[in-house]
Formats: sequence, structure tokens, C-alpha cells
Amino acid sequence: MLSDRLKDAIRTTYRQLAEALPGFVPRREQNFLVAEIAKTLSGDYERSRRILVAEAGTGIGKSLSYAQGAIPLARLQQKKLIISTATVALQEQLIHKDLPFFLRHSAVPFRFMLVKGRQRYCCEHLLEQAAMGDGGSNLEFAFEQLSTTRPSEDDKSLYKKLWDHYTAGKWDGDRDNWPSPIKDMAWERIAADRHTCNKALTHHQHCPFHQARDKMDESDVLVVNHALLLSDLTMGGGIILPPPDECFYVLDEAHHLPTVARDHGAAFIHLGGSRRWLEKLAQSAGKIGRALPGESLLDAQLKLQDALAAILPDLKAAEQWIGQHPQLFGSERQHRFPDGDLPEPLPLLALNLRESSKQALRALDRLQGGVAEALREGDLKRRDAEPLLAEAGFFLQRLENFNQLWELMSREVAPGKTPLARWLSRTEDGQDVLVHASPIEVGYLLEEWLWSKCLGAVLVSATLTALSNFDYFRHQAGLKPHDGTRYLRLRSPFDYDKAELYLPKMRCEPNDPQFTQELIERLPGLLADQQASLVLFSSYRQMNEVAEGLRAHGLTLLVQGEASRSALLTLHRQRCDGGTPSVLLGTGSFSEGLDLPGHYLTNLIITKLPFAVPTSPVEEATAEWIEKRGGNPFLQVTVPEASRKLIQACGRLIRKEADAGRVTILDRRIVTKRYGKPLLDALPPFRRRIE
Repeated sequence: MLSDRLKDAIRTTYRQLAEALPGFVPRREQNFLVAEIAKTLSGDYERSRRILVAEAGTGIGKSLSYAQGAIPLARLQQKKLIISTATVALQEQLIHKDLPFFLRHSAVPFRFMLVKGRQRYCCEHLLEQAAMGDGGSNLEFAFEQLSTTRPSEDDKSLYKKLWDHYTAGKWDGDRDNWPSPIKDMAWERIAADRHTCNKALTHHQHCPFHQARDKMDESDVLVVNHALLLSDLTMGGGIILPPPDECFYVLDEAHHLPTVARDHGAAFIHLGGSRRWLEKLAQSAGKIGRALPGESLLDAQLKLQDALAAILPDLKAAEQWIGQHPQLFGSERQHRFPDGDLPEPLPLLALNLRESSKQALRALDRLQGGVAEALREGDLKRRDAEPLLAEAGFFLQRLENFNQLWELMSREVAPGKTPLARWLSRTEDGQDVLVHASPIEVGYLLEEWLWSKCLGAVLVSATLTALSNFDYFRHQAGLKPHDGTRYLRLRSPFDYDKAELYLPKMRCEPNDPQFTQELIERLPGLLADQQASLVLFSSYRQMNEVAEGLRAHGLTLLVQGEASRSALLTLHRQRCDGGTPSVLLGTGSFSEGLDLPGHYLTNLIITKLPFAVPTSPVEEATAEWIEKRGGNPFLQVTVPEASRKLIQACGRLIRKEADAGRVTILDRRIVTKRYGKPLLDALPPFRRRIE
């Protein structure tokens, strides 16, 4: 229950924020959101299921709302608050703007930090060796495995500069805090690795990653991204971040969460590439075993060699079977197994590979632990142990992914349960085959990993509903009807009557071959006399064809792909500030996260409803499963997803209180098809002009 102390803290903070914000306007929607967050997380509504799904429209102020509702509660209960976002832009806004501002005026003091994955930090020991040119270190193995060439002179100079700045306290070992970009290959040689950068080893205790983790223990609010959160949860939770049962969560941009969860539940391997590194692992196993003192881990070495001896023939058998069936691969260079069913002999091979890789994983983990222990006890010299730890860590990572893939490929699905998507694909050069497996639905994983364990969670976004309800998102996120989860939909407080939704007459619908030509003919008139325009397309191909046609008419355009996103937006703003008409052309990625308030956007044109054709194997498998159950994938998946994306696209226009302008939709299906009315009714309440 909300305590009087918590209520007082929230009220005091709100009053101080109101006094500090210039031109602050109290909003009923924001006050209500703050109250609902605090009540839900404190257990006022449901003590055993403290989950709130809140759609908060533009202008409500989501970040300050959940800061007010969640941070005082977490602090007073001495629990961690984890704020997870989907985009770097929102993370930076929270870390550099919203949280520092909130902290200055909060009645409850707190500490916060941005938490990143281990790979964003250098390993102090690896960096030192790279800077000193120590060729006998575990870098030697990294050079061999990660690059076809040894470090260039530029790389060596970079390592020396990084080390000098690090030891002088001018750089903290965070890749993102170095003033210029570091190439991937140069960074991979010095990046921290969870299998080799072990805090239990004295020469790794002060690595930047471990320093950051120590700081995390002292922080009350942790800002992460969805990928890092899911990485931790897939390992059981509490590995990278604090355990879920000790944390409250705010999941901003929550509509991205199911997709990120699905990616983390999937796996793939290169068949030929795996066989090659497994053969190298067989050689390493003997080398590691010979280096260890005595015969204490001889059993682990023999088990690893036995497991590898079982893996390699089965892997070759799978390669041979695929080689005997070239008809599997058509023009798309991939083959999906219908209903996820594998033909003989693949099920038995997958089962064997799962079990033997599990045995190999356990044995190699024991061997690496033996090397680390021998180093700690002084039975192995550091110079001898480091290369062995690097090799073991390199192979452990690959074995984990290898085992995950074959676990998914061999998993039996009970009748009536959702199948897995399983497919093969060829590399571009045709020299290798990739084996893929992915869950279709991940809601049950989110329930298992997070909802059933956490102290409480707030899922918030400007677009969580589709077709005016939460059903689609609820299913994706694994939230059951009547499970105690609360749902809240708060409309934007902005005056949408200042904007017009215009649906002009069109000769063609998007499936007509002449539609592109009609766009080229109609757009100049819709862009005329407009200072700031954004035209959204459903495909790069059509966008580029239209851009070519418009330029032939003499129009000056800023086209996605012809420069970086930031460069295009900077040029667009410069033109708008200088009074020069500016026209941006972009695809779906420009319909989300693009903030062009005021005079930077007054004319938004959507050329086509954002229907996604199921082209990926996962999407195809999803459609197949729905049809098999007697459903309609277009109405159950495609239309709701299009509704959410259309709302996002329309949301680019009104970003501030005084914004105004026009949204034009050139796809007449929104008024001619039965599914059009729900799409139209789900949009913000613009003034409508329908020809």
C-alpha cells in the first residue's frame, strides 16, 4: 500500500518540479500516470501481480512520470529500479537530461548510472598487452581467430594511445567514451569477455567492466537497453544485472520488447564453420590438459574429447544430407521446414548434437576453471595461463551458441502448442550453410523470465494499442487476460484539431503498377508552398523511384540512404531555419523516434499503409501456424501491426503544444476496405478531410 511517507515524497517532488520548469502546465494525464505507477508498484491493486501497461500519448511526459512514480518507491523499499529502453537516444536523454533534472528536485536522493554490456568495455590486461606489443599473450590467439591479418601499425598506435589515456585517468575504458570511433576488429582484440575477464583473477579485478559493476552495486537506478536486459534474463537473471526478484522495472518503448525477446530466444550456426572450430577445439583440449598440473582434471579432458568425437561425425552427416538435397534451396537461398518439422535423419542428429555439445560445454567449463585455479594457486605462470584462458573462453562462447541451436532444433513441441521456426540458408558465396531456429511466440518466455519473478513492472510507450485496444500487444508480451495486469490508455493532451488529416482521391491503389507514377504526379502539388515536409514510403525501391521522378520535376530532396540520418536531419533543420523549403524522404525507420517539432515539420505525407508482407522465415511460420488453427494472419497480425505503425508515423507531426500542420495519406484502402475504418478510428483525433 502507498505509505504516507511515499505520498509526501511524490507530492513534494512534484511541487518542486513544477516550480523549476519554465512555463509548467499541470496535466491531468501526467498526474494520473504518476499515481497509477505508484499504486501499481506498491501493490495497492494486486500484491502478487504488480504490472501496469500504460500507453501515454505525446506530451504527457513519460520519463518524468515514471521517475516520480517509481524512484521514490524503489528507494524507500531499498530496491533497485531498472529503466530499460530500446533506443540510444532515449538512454542519452535519461542520463544527461531527465534524471539529472529530476535528481535536483527530488525529495528522495538517489544515484543512477547507465549500464552497458561487457563488450563495450576494454579488458585492462588485454589492453596493456596490446599496448606493450606482447605477442606471447592471449592476444596471439585472438589475432589468429578474429582476423586474417595481424594488427596494423595504426592499430598498435591506437592501443598505445588508449593505454596512455587509461593509465593517466583520462579514459575509463568505455568504448563509447573514446572521442573517435574505434574499428570493430581493433576493439575485438581488447574487449572484455565474460569467460576470460574474470574478477576472481587478481590481474582482472580492476578491469573497467568490473569497476563499472562495482559502481552499479552502489546505484539505485540503472538505465539499460532491452538487449542487455534480455541477455541477462536468458542466462537466468542476476548475472549482469541484479536478480529480478530484487528489482522494479520500467520498460520504456515497450512495444519493442517482444521482438528483442524473440531475437534472444533464437540461435544459428554455420555448419562448415562450426566443424572447423570444433576440430581446433579438439587440439586445444589436449594442450589445456597437458598444461594442468597432475591428473586432477583428466576426467574432464577425456569427456571433452569423447564429446567432440561424437559431435563431428553427426555434424558431417548433417552437411552430407543437405548436400544430397540441393533442391531445398530456391532463388531465395533458404529453405524453411513447414510447421518446423525436420525430415529424417535430422531429428536424431539434432538430438545427438544437443547432448554431445552439452557434455562438451560442461567439460570445457571445468577445464577453464582448472586453469584459473592453477593460476591463483601459483601452479601455472600468468604468461602460460593467459593464452589457455583465452582459447577456452573463445570456444566456450561458441559452444554455448552451438548447444542452444541444437536444443531448439531437437525440442519436441506438444500437439496443439506453438511450433518453432526452423530453416536453412546458404551464405552469399554459397560455400557454407547456416542452420537457424527461433521461437514464433515469446510471451511465455517473458512470463517465465520476468513477469513471474520481478517485484513489479511498468510497460510504457506512446504506441502500445493497435486498432484501439491492447489485445495484440498483450498476446505478444505474454500477458494473459484477467491475470491482474492493469491497462491504462492516456491520450495526448495536445490539441489535434490544429492538424488536418487529408485523404485525397487517387486513381490507383498501392497494388496497381501505376501507383508509383501517380505518386510522382501528385506529390509536387502536395509539397508546393510547404516549408517542412516528410514523405514516408514502405520500401526503399519505391522511394528511390519517386525521388528520381521528383528530381526530374526540379525538386530538391533529402533522401534517406544518401547521407547518414543525423546529417540529413541537420541539413533539414538548417534549411527550415533559413526559410528554405525542405523535403525529407524516408522509409519506416523515419516513422519512429524522429523528433521534428514546430516549424521543422508541418507537412507529413504517408504514401502507403505500413502493411508488412511476411517474408522472413519467422513471419512465414507465424502465418502458417495461425492458418493451421483456422485463423486469418492478415487480420490477426498484419492489420494490428499496421495500425501501430500508422499511429507512430502520424505521431511525427504533433510534437509540441503549439504544433500544427497536415497529415496526408495516399493509400485509399483506408476508406475502401473493411479493415480501413478501424485503422482510421485508431488515429489521433485530427480534423478530417476525405475526398
